[in-house]
Amino acid sequence: MIAVALVAVALGLPQHGLVVPGHSFAGLKPGATRTQVLAAWGPHYGRCRNCRQTTWYFTYKDFQPQGAGVAFQADGAASYFTIWSPPGWHTNRGLKIGDPEIEIASIYGVLPRVECGTYTAYVLRRGGIDTQFYAYKKEVWGFGISRAGAQPCH
Repeated sequence: MIAVALVAVALGLPQHGLVVPGHSFAGLKPGATRTQVLAAWGPHYGRCRNCRQTTWYFTYKDFQPQGAGVAFQADGAASYFTIWSPPGWHTNRGLKIGDPEIEIASIYGVLPRVECGTYTAYVLRRGGIDTQFYAYKKEVWGFGISRAGAQPCH
């Protein structure tokens, strides 16, 4: 008789999210359905009460600000973004949260800059997808991916 071991997989936001500019954010692509987001990141999320778009927040601990969010339009996910600066998040080219802000240009070249109040968004457009690199106090603070032309500030 062959023994079969069952391994339980804990759904949830990845602890070390990978952002692939112009492609994906922690395994999800722009346009993903609500069902696809839930399948990837699990059912534990909060809803933004004052957002124009339906927006879900996935955090590592209840009522704590580190994690990621997703904003939806009728046809699927319009944008993804980190919340605060979750450690371990990085791009496929080695840019990490906590790196000096200057590393954004060193790795991705000089990018258009958008002031978002207390932080800055650098925007890289590839095809129909914008990737945002967020900087705060001269450090990489977070990442985002959205459909091209979407508001980069969250």
